[in-house]
Amino acid sequence: MLVVGFAAGPLRANCYLLAPEPGGECVVVDPGQESAEPLAAALAEHGLTPVALLATHGHPDHVAGAAGHDLPLHLHPADREWFAGPSVALAEGSLEVAGLVLDVVALPGHTPGSVAFAGQASEGGRLVLTGDTLFAGSIGRSDGSGADLERSLRTKLLTLPDDTVVLPGHGPATTIGRERATNPALTAAEA
Repeated sequence: MLVVGFAAGPLRANCYLLAPEPGGECVVVDPGQESAEPLAAALAEHGLTPVALLATHGHPDHVAGAAGHDLPLHLHPADREWFAGPSVALAEGSLEVAGLVLDVVALPGHTPGSVAFAGQASEGGRLVLTGDTLFAGSIGRSDGSGADLERSLRTKLLTLPDDTVVLPGHGPATTIGRERATNPALTAAEA
């Protein structure tokens, strides 16, 4: 899987392009504030055509750029209040789009409708796009329920293999194993 990521906007939210390979269809995950120019450059550089927009949650730094596209935004219904444009309801389960199979994993807590997208990386490993639920060395704040956030971390993310690559909504990539060993919030969630 081709994965291209960049940070945009005043909060430096990560936007990702996922595709089976360069020169074809792709999905755009979290087209946030001020993402239009870097997104256009990344699409051109890799010869990609977006066929779907996906959101890990509804905060503007992750969805505001979706309004500039002719595609609806795939968003969990619990976060619909934050996005005024056309949307498609996301539900937990398998999503097949742009030649990719992604698992949609409900992660309520940061927001009621937070989700992760998990898939198979080209090298045979797994990757998961966690939005603002899990970062390198930290977790997101809870605009929903702190208990839900802790449950999402414990039952959904900590069950993943240690070598799973984490692509967060802000900051650098990490792995589940690294976060399990060093992230104080995950250590507390495992207890």
